[in-house]
Amino acid sequence: MANEHKLSIENQQKLNKLEQELSTARDTFLGYPVSKDFDYSELNKFFQYPINNLGDPFEQGTYRVQTHEMEREVIAFFAKLFRANPKDFWGYVTNGGSESNLYGLYIARELFPKAMVYYSESTHYSVRKNIHLLNIPSIVIKSQENGEMDYEDFENTVRMNRHKPVIVLATFGTTMKEAKDDIGKIKGILSNLAIQDHYIHCDAALAGSFGPFMEPRLPFDFMDGADSISISGHKFIGSPIPTGVLMAKRSNRDRIAKGISYIGSFDTTITGSRNGHSPLFLWYALKQLGVEGLQQRYLHSLEVAEYCEAELQKIGVNAWRNPNAITVVLPKTPKSIKDKWQLATEGNISHVICMPNVTKTQIDEFISDLKNCTEPIIEEDISYDFSLS
Repeated sequence: MANEHKLSIENQQKLNKLEQELSTARDTFLGYPVSKDFDYSELNKFFQYPINNLGDPFEQGTYRVQTHEMEREVIAFFAKLFRANPKDFWGYVTNGGSESNLYGLYIARELFPKAMVYYSESTHYSVRKNIHLLNIPSIVIKSQENGEMDYEDFENTVRMNRHKPVIVLATFGTTMKEAKDDIGKIKGILSNLAIQDHYIHCDAALAGSFGPFMEPRLPFDFMDGADSISISGHKFIGSPIPTGVLMAKRSNRDRIAKGISYIGSFDTTITGSRNGHSPLFLWYALKQLGVEGLQQRYLHSLEVAEYCEAELQKIGVNAWRNPNAITVVLPKTPKSIKDKWQLATEGNISHVICMPNVTKTQIDEFISDLKNCTEPIIEEDISYDFSLS
């Protein structure tokens, strides 16, 4: 069929132009948490197959053009990394952090239908949307200056509503400042208030993939008290297609599973048809990297982030980072700098995220542009935060 209907010259030119634009844009972004140092060309042959991971990855369905086996291996990798109970874990590969967060909140709501959701004002924008979709009552908790949840405000607010079960949406790596909510502190507060009916979902979209390697370590995983965890695959690991991983407890998943005869599997996921190529990309990357490879990626990013922070301070820019963070926060930059380097900006701050593909040479070029820029910052310039999820 492809040989019978060729594209017109005009449309072929559109494709060529798009490729050039994408290539240029890819090479000059520092403001978004997306890794671009991947090569999945060995998997090109799999694009001729209509891979659809229908249903639950741990159930054998009737549709066999799928990558469930690889998906299960990806889930097992993260179950071990996030210290899940080997006999009580489950998960699936999602379309990204928004879907993963939706699933965590969905399980929580089904377990505790009369619960109140608590999340900080620094939480990713998708969470508000998900809470609205699920129609759960919620309260926003103040953030500290560094973006982390204000635990005193959390404790006082929960105390006023302690007759209700508690759902906490904790963030391990906030959008703008890469702040990390401490699940140990959250658990301690719930324990002090004697609240037994609670559920903690950890949105670890960016930082979850390198959380286990931080020194000192910060509490965020299953052993620390999380009931479910979400990460993004296209961020720290890298993927040509936005993707995420949702990890949960199988015992909780079983409470909401429904058998569907049409596909010969349980309906346990948000979407029916699911991208079967994404698990393949993640499987391929994780088999190449392993735990040690992930750790090396983090150490490289950390080194570049430290360098970026120091170099900005050298030219008089008040740059700073949260502990263990690969995100460098700086005052809002002039529009020409923001546009060239595609810097996410919110209010009076911008940030540079030192993903594994970012080099010191790129940082030097960015610093040079900033140093030589004479353009004033226009306060009326409204910037929207289109954080990738």
